[in-house]
Amino acid sequence: MEKKRIRDFGIVPGRVKTGKRNALTDVPGVLVGHCTVNMEENHTGVTVIVPGPDNAFANHYTAAAYVHNGFGKSAGLVQVEELGTLETPIALTNTLNVGKVWDALAGIVIEQCQNDGLEPMSINPVVGECNDCRINQIQKRAVGEKEVRQAFAVAAEEFEEGDVGAGTGTICYGMKGGIGSASRVICIGEKEYTIGVLVQSNFGATEDFVLNGEAVGPKILEWKQEKNDMAASEEDKGSIMSILATDLPLTSRQLKRILKRTGVGIARTGGYTGHGSGEVMIGFTTANRIPSGRKEELLQLSAIPEHVINRAFLAAAEAEQEAILNSMTAAKQTRGREGELYYSLAEYLNDREVETSK
Repeated sequence: MEKKRIRDFGIVPGRVKTGKRNALTDVPGVLVGHCTVNMEENHTGVTVIVPGPDNAFANHYTAAAYVHNGFGKSAGLVQVEELGTLETPIALTNTLNVGKVWDALAGIVIEQCQNDGLEPMSINPVVGECNDCRINQIQKRAVGEKEVRQAFAVAAEEFEEGDVGAGTGTICYGMKGGIGSASRVICIGEKEYTIGVLVQSNFGATEDFVLNGEAVGPKILEWKQEKNDMAASEEDKGSIMSILATDLPLTSRQLKRILKRTGVGIARTGGYTGHGSGEVMIGFTTANRIPSGRKEELLQLSAIPEHVINRAFLAAAEAEQEAILNSMTAAKQTRGREGELYYSLAEYLNDREVETSK
């Protein structure tokens, strides 16, 4: 089945203009790559977000992290929070593979630095995660250095969504979740800037699901009665990782404020941040780079005034909402470890279109 995005069904979340691809990579320089593991009991993977073409360790990105609910095992957030910078690409994977992916990412950055004549004595790899144990045999920790390097090797502006990479084994609102993305373009000071979001969706109770303002969760549960072995989620648990990139000039404090609005996008789909659902947001801007050397004693950075930041708030909320929906429509039907079936949102929407046309 051809992968579809939510707009392919005539559903348009929000009102702000999208970027060319309606994806994270609409922010110039940003690339995304996946490596998917599908073998025997393992259905998982890794997704990498490359913030730009040069060495992030040599010239850090202004960054921020926000933990809306801390039921998670992400790595590297403490330093991002303290220093307000990102010095490596970002990787997403499953919960028990964080350590192996962190080690691989550290090795890749060391190699890049050595090629650039740098000798890093401390590196802060950033790795996010979701628990994909309902589909993947997570204890086998099937993602390692080979898979991380493969994800980097294919990183590009065009990338797949749905059940790929770190989204291979995830579940969203009791349906198949995965990787999703969206972007918005805003105008500040007569110049256009892009805000892009990528999610690894793995949260939500089926009954709570809201589709562009319509409470469809109960209808999906009714639809489930017609399907054999269809799964559902009774609790909001499992987590969502949200990565936000922009070329808007911001301070780390402003970026964190914008990051918090991705939580609004989650709420628009029906999520309420349940106890077992870790909501972790990581963001960076390509506009303000921070040299890692010690030659500079003063830095000149640009930032927007606070009275225009609402435009970025709305863009972040809309992009997050749409990215979640894209993760669900692009994913294909997948069977869980106990034999249950996680349907794609696209299947429900296709059936609904058929019923409406009768």
